[in-house]
Amino acid sequence: MPPVIEIELAEQLLTQQGDAETIRQRTRAIYDRLLDESPRLDSPNFRRLHPDDLRRMFDLYDAAFFAGACRKVLGDMPLSFRVSQRMTLAAGKTMRHEHYTRAGLTFYCEFEIVVSSSLLMQTFRGEEREVTVSGLVCRDRLEALQRVMEHEMVHLLEMLLWRDSNCGAERFQSIAERFFLHTHHQHALITARERAWRDFGIRSGVWVRFTHRGQLYTGRVNRITRRATVLVRDPQGVRYSDGNHYRKFYVPVTRLERIETPCIPADGELA
Repeated sequence: MPPVIEIELAEQLLTQQGDAETIRQRTRAIYDRLLDESPRLDSPNFRRLHPDDLRRMFDLYDAAFFAGACRKVLGDMPLSFRVSQRMTLAAGKTMRHEHYTRAGLTFYCEFEIVVSSSLLMQTFRGEEREVTVSGLVCRDRLEALQRVMEHEMVHLLEMLLWRDSNCGAERFQSIAERFFLHTHHQHALITARERAWRDFGIRSGVWVRFTHRGQLYTGRVNRITRRATVLVRDPQGVRYSDGNHYRKFYVPVTRLERIETPCIPADGELA
């Protein structure tokens, strides 16, 4: 039978109906404390983010909304925090890592909450469009970070109490709405793809020109993450599903020049 603290927390998550104004006051108090206490979050549109900031935010939320029950249920199970520059689409991620004995039995579990710094840092740089996270309008990076943490906390709570978590499911969305006023389970932060198209007219499928090690290359953009993946025709390259051979280059969008569709030589090479 689950410990009493787990039963009580599960009941709270499934039944508690929060007051909207109280929720806003609590989240604003967390916002103010982080600005006061963190040496890195020096402004609402901070330029540095550290795992310690995520850990502190988590603990403030746990205290304000769950009276520390999340930490109590975790017990001795480790919970770590990480800031990722490689996550270019997901704003956050919560993972459960299980460790097993030789007999295949679960030895212990640990959890990790990861937040994308690349998405946060490339948003709130003078965008004209409205930025929302979990359906709520965010005025700055710190507010966006709070919405991401709230979302990931619901994932963690579900994993702790029910093992599985799905933000597209009714239970998750009900908890997120009642505790944090979320009306959606996705974000509308500025992605690398959006910025590349808006600022440079670069997107998947367009032809570009760039210089690499003193040589000029022409190719087509295959995808955009932190950098653009450009495929350049090369008879010695890897064969793709269209039957052509390509070399793959990873190029910062700022180094690309968009061009019209080039004339392809008979041998198919575009270097």
